[in-house]
Amino acid sequence: MSWYRQIDWVTFLTWLAISAIGLVAVYSATQGPLHQGTHIQGNFIKQFMYVCLGIVVLIILHFTAPRTFQQVSYLAYGLAILLGIITIFFGVEVSGEKNWLPVFGFRLQTSEFLKVATILAVANFLTSRRENQAGTFRTALTATLMLFLPVIIILIQSDTGTALVFLALIPIMLLWSGVPYGLCLLMVSPVIIGYLTVIDYVWGLLAAVIITIIFFFLEKKPLFTFGTFLASIIIVIGVQVGLHDVLQPHQRSRIEAFANPALDPRGAGWNVMQAKTAIGSGGIYGKGFMQGTQTQLRFLPEQSTDFIFCVIGEEGGLISTSLVLMLLALLLMRLLGQAAAHKHPFAQLFIVGACSIYLIHVVINLGSALGLMPVIGLPLPFLSYGGSSFLAKTIMLGICMNFYYHQRDFSIYS
Repeated sequence: MSWYRQIDWVTFLTWLAISAIGLVAVYSATQGPLHQGTHIQGNFIKQFMYVCLGIVVLIILHFTAPRTFQQVSYLAYGLAILLGIITIFFGVEVSGEKNWLPVFGFRLQTSEFLKVATILAVANFLTSRRENQAGTFRTALTATLMLFLPVIIILIQSDTGTALVFLALIPIMLLWSGVPYGLCLLMVSPVIIGYLTVIDYVWGLLAAVIITIIFFFLEKKPLFTFGTFLASIIIVIGVQVGLHDVLQPHQRSRIEAFANPALDPRGAGWNVMQAKTAIGSGGIYGKGFMQGTQTQLRFLPEQSTDFIFCVIGEEGGLISTSLVLMLLALLLMRLLGQAAAHKHPFAQLFIVGACSIYLIHVVINLGSALGLMPVIGLPLPFLSYGGSSFLAKTIMLGICMNFYYHQRDFSIYS
């Protein structure tokens, strides 16, 4: 079979289409009349260069021996952790987050590459324990600590959004590796309960009851179930106390604005209200390329990064946003299908980890833009401006495509 027929063209062309739409949106968000002379005017050229570099990265990774990724996984993890620690001391602070490391005149967001290294290492660790220890508590605890160590480093850098990505990875990767459903539910339940408690403590209490009932039917352990219920109640109380007595005023205002943006329309609620206005004003067909008033008049905050979806919605309308969502869904479903079909557990776990990172970014970014979540500040994969984010996610995709290309060769390493 010719080598080019083994390439995952569906994944590559989907990535290319999403990246092209992102380039168009970044151009519109940075090249309008009011952007002349600003520091963001050159961002389109930079993003175009990142896409070109991404193609080179995909080609290199595509023809790399698949076993290489497993062999270097722990080394990559150690180096990424070291870079994260170095960033704490020598990093540059941008928008309150000290997660940028100056390297040869460029600023590297080390937390983005830490995602790649972490899922490589965790996938390798869980694969090495798959025969008789994958579901044990010790294995689950070790994998959790491997995923939680980056969280500590990133929280010190004040990057809450990226820390949430790592936390969400914990139950997903453990569940795929064979950890019992009940244990995974315990891991994800604090996030669910906490999120609903932020909206209203009544919803948090209701979630605590429902999760307790589900856990009882899964594990059939009455005493442990009662302990789970008490822990859930403590979470509800803790979130309420945290909201009113622990968080800084600007952090609390962000969360309150998420629940009701109209409370502070010119302050904390501004981002959400402008984002929803931009998307809603686009209608079905949009206002046209570089014709969006919210975008061109710079009402949208961080419009080339966190709120790039709003630019697409305002100028391209429902048709463009639907196309973007379909392309992202196609990419995710394609990767999940490959994970389920691959014979090697390391490849399966890595693809699931990469797909999970994409999905978490999509959910949080769109949730922030639509007012369904607090504005956290995560880029939309392959659409938002940003070299570190774009290249790190392209590296993950390149490794996934490598596993598809070398599917038969990789299976002999099982």
